[in-house]
Amino acid sequence: MVLESVARIVKVCARSVSEWLRLLPFLGVLALLGYLAVRPFLPKKKQQKDSLINLKIQKENPKVVNEINIEDLCHTKAAYCRCWRSKTFPTCDGSHNKHNELTGDNVGPLILKKKEV
Repeated sequence: MVLESVARIVKVCARSVSEWLRLLPFLGVLALLGYLAVRPFLPKKKQQKDSLINLKIQKENPKVVNEINIEDLCHTKAAYCRCWRSKTFPTCDGSHNKHNELTGDNVGPLILKKKEV
């Protein structure tokens, strides 16, 4: 019985290249039908709310843009928020420290310094 099964498998696999090429469209259709039958049961990708970076700053705008003139920097150094958690956005208030502690992230501020002459 086992030998007959093995002999049958060997016979099926021992086809010539032209025979395999003739079977290719049929096998392709079978693969497509199998995929279409299984696809409804595959997990769907969901857009997650927790993947948002900006949770509350200027949500009424389609894009948050802040412009700061370099000549207006009054101190020798200015820190700008990159974690979107600052209460003084766009400047940094250190909120990234708590954010990093809670999430394991490593975000920090953008620091602009005046060149010393």
